[in-house]
Amino acid sequence: MLDEIKLAFRENKWAIILSIAILLVSIVLGYFLEPYLHSYLNPVVEDLTHKVQTGVITLTFGDIFFNNLKIILQMFVFGIAFCFSVLILGFNGFFVGYYVASSSDLVRVLLLIIPHGIFEFSSCILACASGLILFNFIIKFIQALWHDESSSVKVSLKNSFSASSKKLRQAIIIFCISLILMAIAGFIEVYLTLPIAEYIIKFL
Repeated sequence: MLDEIKLAFRENKWAIILSIAILLVSIVLGYFLEPYLHSYLNPVVEDLTHKVQTGVITLTFGDIFFNNLKIILQMFVFGIAFCFSVLILGFNGFFVGYYVASSSDLVRVLLLIIPHGIFEFSSCILACASGLILFNFIIKFIQALWHDESSSVKVSLKNSFSASSKKLRQAIIIFCISLILMAIAGFIEVYLTLPIAEYIIKFL
């Protein structure tokens, strides 16, 4: 199994590198475009902050994990349409960049993001990559089906799936790792992020 995981990463590093680039570019854009987006996005940030403070949104492990699970599932499933995985990752990165830029206390915000963000961003990157690999599987399946000369539709579908199923398996493997990373991120965000941030702030 470990060899299969290594192979999945090695053969699909293009998707991972592309996802990393998309996330980094979107964060940078969100950060530097903050002055132009303040009137549009600040009400969203304030509303979210108010809901957390008043208990409308609770920051329990279950709430955070299932909300983030929905996001990475969308990135995986919407890989069928290719660009939607990229758009979801890009939007999330853009919002993080904006949120950091709009903060009045940059150090505190970074301390509240980085501990769990290391795992959460990694999870999102792999989820987007798995969506791109899923799209690659679909392309390979269609190509194999197009070139298959079997007289039976059932045989053609079976042959095409056999020829392209490796990519589907690799997409699922990478998504499962994304899922594990997101669970770790949720645990750290709920139980460790705030204590770590407050401990470090004492020395600043």
